[in-house]
Amino acid sequence: MLHLLGVNLPDQKLVSIALTHFYGIGKFTSEKICSQLSIHKQCRLHELTEGQLNQLSGILSSMTLGKDLERQTINNIERLVRIGCYVGFRHANSMPVHGQRTRNNSKTAKKLNGRLIRKAAA
Repeated sequence: MLHLLGVNLPDQKLVSIALTHFYGIGKFTSEKICSQLSIHKQCRLHELTEGQLNQLSGILSSMTLGKDLERQTINNIERLVRIGCYVGFRHANSMPVHGQRTRNNSKTAKKLNGRLIRKAAA
């Protein structure tokens, strides 16, 4: 297990897949980071050299990731609720935010938006 910036990354995973363990990095961003560092697609995490690991940690430390990104997202939602805009109203009432229908399929939005508001209050 490689411990990088507070996240345990499994050694046997591909580098592009292992980077998605960070909150805020998806498949596209991880592939972009790998191409920036000239890491081939089939490279595993334990095959990286110390120099590549240092470059990788430098790139990741310059990004907003993990708890900082989560806190920033919650603060943005709190601000929208506080100013009383339409999107904030939808978040506060656990309704879909991006224009989806509410007649049939809003179970996921009710779960997610309610959780974000409860997390912000805590």
